[in-house]
Amino acid sequence: MMAMLNHLLRITSLLFLGVLVGCQPLEREASVGASNYQEDTPEQSDWAVAIFAGGCFWCTEADFDKVPGVKATLSGYIGGHVVNPTYEQVSSGKTGHIEAVKVYYDPAETNYARLLAAFWPTIDPLTADGQFCDKGPQYRSAIFVQDDIQRQQAETSRAALDQSGRFEQAVVTEILPVTDFYPAEAYHQDYYLKNPIRYKFYRSRCGRDQRLTELWGER
Repeated sequence: MMAMLNHLLRITSLLFLGVLVGCQPLEREASVGASNYQEDTPEQSDWAVAIFAGGCFWCTEADFDKVPGVKATLSGYIGGHVVNPTYEQVSSGKTGHIEAVKVYYDPAETNYARLLAAFWPTIDPLTADGQFCDKGPQYRSAIFVQDDIQRQQAETSRAALDQSGRFEQAVVTEILPVTDFYPAEAYHQDYYLKNPIRYKFYRSRCGRDQRLTELWGER
């Protein structure tokens, strides 16, 4: 009986931790590398850039790292009115920023249209104010476009999805102009690689993959 009680207490503690953590590191982790991460991804002349927001940037980064032709990803904040914001400021929802990922890709291996096609099945395009368990405008989905060519492709891709008949609800993912992109703190970069157990627990606890399966089917 005592062993069973201890086991239940451990499970309860883990679930409680998941509720507290959300898309954020533990307090002990957050104190490490408190200054903003300095972007050091080489912007090679033959690489192109796309920026996507799909809720927690840990997950968006992990998803795009699997896409053929993607060479690097960088988590950060975009769309707000505060210069060089911290995670704590952005997560409060008061800076206007959205968690996003800058995607570096090789145009010889892939293109923007393919990245758009890869993006949609990684998000819930029907929810306007957040993604999965992460609520608030700082976690909403968006496509940030750098020029008219990207805007046209993004709008065409969104319209095609909206008119496909897959969903009864309208697609609400925003298409927004690129503004200053601020790299997130170092502990957020490649979080899924640095903290695989905690990342998998968060992703499962958040219901992300369950909801994606409901929307898109088994992948």
